[in-house]
Order: sequence, then C-alpha cells, then structure tokens
Amino acid sequence: MASDAAATAETSSSPGAWVRVWRRARRWVLPAFAVLVVGLLASHAHKVDWAGALNALQRYSPLLLLTVLGVATASHVLYGSFDLVGKHHTRHRVPVWRTWAIAMTSYAFNLNLGSLVGALALRARLYARAGLDEATIAQVVSLSLATNWLGYGLLAGSLFAAGVIAPPAQAHMEATTLRVLGVVMVLLAAAYVVACAMARGRQWQVRGRQLHLPSAGLALAQLGTSAANWALMGAAMYLLLGRQVPYGAALGVLMAASVVGVLIPVPGGLGVLEAVYLAMLSGSVRQGELMGAVLAYRALYYLLPLMGGLALYLLLERYASTHPADAEKGHGETGTAQEGPGGLPEITA
Repeated sequence: MASDAAATAETSSSPGAWVRVWRRARRWVLPAFAVLVVGLLASHAHKVDWAGALNALQRYSPLLLLTVLGVATASHVLYGSFDLVGKHHTRHRVPVWRTWAIAMTSYAFNLNLGSLVGALALRARLYARAGLDEATIAQVVSLSLATNWLGYGLLAGSLFAAGVIAPPAQAHMEATTLRVLGVVMVLLAAAYVVACAMARGRQWQVRGRQLHLPSAGLALAQLGTSAANWALMGAAMYLLLGRQVPYGAALGVLMAASVVGVLIPVPGGLGVLEAVYLAMLSGSVRQGELMGAVLAYRALYYLLPLMGGLALYLLLERYASTHPADAEKGHGETGTAQEGPGGLPEITA
C-alpha cells in the first residue's frame, strides 16, 4: 500500500498531471474571470463620465492626434520586424518586404480579432501561400511571440523592480511583492540571452526537424526591438493623457492591461483596456479625460491600423495569386536550420 501511495503521489506531482489539471480548470477559470470583468464593467458603466469623455475627445488638437498616429504607426512598423528574426534564424526564402508585410497584417488583425485569427490562422495562411512549410511557419511564429513577451518582461520587470508602478488597492498586493516580481521578470529575460549564448551549436530533434536557439546577438536584438515597441505604445498613451501622469505610470498601466487582455479572450480586449485604466489611474486623472484618452488610443492604435492591415492582406493575397512560382520556389529552398559560421543558421535541404 505504501508503494501504491508513493506511486500515486509521484503521478499527481508529475508535470503531465499538472498540465491535465490546468487544461480542465481553464475551461471554467478563464470564462469565470471574463464574466467577472464584464460584470464589473457593466456595474460601473452608468458611473462613467461619458459626456466628459466626449468633451476630452473634442479638445484634442489635430497636431496631437497626428503625432500619436505617427507613434502608433512606428510601433506597428517595428512589430513587423519581429518576423524578420524568424527569417534570419531559419533562413527561409520569403523576401524581407513580404515577411514584414505578413507580420504587420497579422498584428493588426490580432489586436482587433484575437490571437487565433491574427497571430496564428492569418499568419499560417499567408506564409503557406508564400511557400513555407508548417514546421518553418511554427518556428517563425514562435520566435515572434517570444520576441514580444521577452521585451515585455524586460521592460515591465524594470518598471516593477524600480518601484515606478504601485499596485492598485484592489489588488491587495504589497509594493515589495511587485518589486520582487519585477526582478524575476528581468532575470528571466537575461536567462534567455545566457541560454542562447551557452546553447550555441546545440540542436534538438523535434518531429524530424533540427531545432536550435538563436545566437546571443539575435536574442539581444529580440529584447531591444520588443522593448522599443512597448515603449512606443506607452508613449502614445502618455501623449493622449496630456502628460498628467508620469510616462512610466502610463506605460505600466498599458502593460498591465495587455496581460489582462491575454487572459480574457475578448477580441481587441474590448472593455479590458478601459477597466484597467479606470482602476489604476482614476485617482490621478479625471474620469472623463481618462476615458477620452483610452477611446482615442483604441481608435488610433487598433482601428485605423486595421484598415491598413486589411489593405495589406488584400495586396498579399493578390501577389500570391499572380506569383505562384514564388511559393514553389519557397518550398524547394526551405529546409532544416543548422548552425553556420558566426553562430548564424544555414539551410540544408
């Protein structure tokens, strides 16, 4: 009986058991969390100063709106470079301009329609039309997602560790706890770079494919481009808030809202962004001005780029239809990524 108990304990503590528990739990945990947030929004909707928000929108100068639109456009353009990391790592033959356009398009759709549509389904279709096989597409998408969240961890962790962001009273969290969390996030980002440096030349066989980590230089580029992108997003919100709160606070709240938006599968994070800003900045900015800033941000960073993303999507589809030879060439030249001179991957068919 003792051996049976030990075996049961070992099984229940195994990683696979925890994965199965999480898969069962998330079926009701995440929807319950979403219902909670939506309920909070509904209960406070009548308390929102919508007239003040409209007045705040009307007071924005055209020059300020154009400036914020420029910052938002720069952020979307920079995000397009995330997929270039995957191109450099796998050495696939899709041209730089087309890789960048696919990333830009998927980002615009991802923000407004959710990650299943933008980050996964749309990317997979456009890359397949460009001639990439499923394994290479998976590597490119994985590196892009890793780039985004590694930079997030580095920047958000730095803000938390420095004490720039104070947890809201509703969170019942000590400031020290948030600082420790920030240190952990920064260390994880640093650990990724160290792992890439130490794993140079090492490969792993996964479903018949030779996989390896990027070089340390490429890992640093991932952190730099992603952190710069998040900084631009924070700058757009900082300008719309009329510089009434420190830049670090505006950026920190935006990053907190982004995480909540990931946890709650609502397309475009509709209502989540507004709820987080109201919870964390309502004591620093008048409610009407705060809601006006959030609505302007949603229009300039989410909705207008979606129009550009739709235009890019149509152009990419038309190009794929008129250049089928490019797809055949891509299939013929995409192979297994292996380590080449200087830590850069080379392709062997």
